[in-house]
Amino acid sequence: MVGSIMGVVHNAYTNGSVGVQNCNGVEEKLDCLRRLIGKGDGDPLRIVINSREDVLRRLIRRCAYLKYVEARLGDRTLFADEILKDGFCLNMIETPLCPLKVVTNLQEAVWDADIVVNGLPSTETREIFEEISKYWKERITVPIIISLSKGIEAALEPVPHIITPTKMINQAKIYNKEYANARICGAEKWRKPLAKFLRQPHFIVWDNSDLVTHEVMGGLKNVYAIGAGMVAALTNESATSKSVYFAHCTSEMIFITHLLAEEPEKLAGPLLADTYVTLLKGRNAWYGQMLAKGQLRPDMGDSISGKGMIQGVSAVEAFFELLSQSSLNVLHPEENKPVAPVELCPILKTLYKILISREQSSQAILKALRDENLNDPRERIEIAQSHVFYKPSLLGQP
Repeated sequence: MVGSIMGVVHNAYTNGSVGVQNCNGVEEKLDCLRRLIGKGDGDPLRIVINSREDVLRRLIRRCAYLKYVEARLGDRTLFADEILKDGFCLNMIETPLCPLKVVTNLQEAVWDADIVVNGLPSTETREIFEEISKYWKERITVPIIISLSKGIEAALEPVPHIITPTKMINQAKIYNKEYANARICGAEKWRKPLAKFLRQPHFIVWDNSDLVTHEVMGGLKNVYAIGAGMVAALTNESATSKSVYFAHCTSEMIFITHLLAEEPEKLAGPLLADTYVTLLKGRNAWYGQMLAKGQLRPDMGDSISGKGMIQGVSAVEAFFELLSQSSLNVLHPEENKPVAPVELCPILKTLYKILISREQSSQAILKALRDENLNDPRERIEIAQSHVFYKPSLLGQP
């Protein structure tokens, strides 16, 4: 999704305006954002409409033009469902939106865009942004890039390391390394103003500078959501079984993030809430349920009709391959010998055997849950927090 910042109508909410510091109304909020990106003189909605003769004639024929004039004067409120009927925006009911121009050509879409929103899966981000970089070589102004993509890929050469959407966009060399990521993470210059701009009475937005943990957890939660779906289906939604699984998988997630970040964000607050809802519902948890019920099979692929890409599958393979490398060995707490990090992640190992090598059935997740080695999840967390496990090379750092 790309586009320029354009005006919207006055009086967006009948129950009062939404404040953002000194920006009180929706249009004032847009003005703040325009000034931030050097677009102080944005095109108001009426100018956008009047500049297109075909649009103007269509509105007049439908007797719809007058309501835009009244809205511009502040005499009435326009909502997205009304504007949608006139062909201007997506069907976000009762949400004021800018008019959108929809194109199918990538170059036309991004050529002079002020803001580019990346909604691609992490598996597709690299290819598209390498293409975009060709179009932006001669740009004078630098666009804001907002990435909604999470997850990782694993690379084993020249040394084992992860590739996140941020690194993919970085490698395309198309921006000044100041962009916001969903929830909203990244450079403070953009993060805080965008969080304030997006914040609404019924839409809470947090901001955070820890981009690494956000992207890694974004991939990990999809991995463990598949297992959560399996456990739910195999135990007839047993609350006790799901709580045991939650304890094990979150301890593995904490362990893995301590390998990838020196001081990772704690699995609490918004991060824990996001993880919880992903394990509870979502396409990856649904996929796990369908596998356990026998309605889907791993050999049917990870692109499911009506659901899209099940990103947890490729993430299982990426994390397993990465954490299996002997060059990343850590000291086993009980056996006192070096082992690959994946040996301390029984749930991840089992998911790999179910989804990728396909040597075990979904029932194996319950065996991993019973944990015959009697490892306490709390001990795994303590190991991660008390030992120097951080591996800078995993992020491509010396």
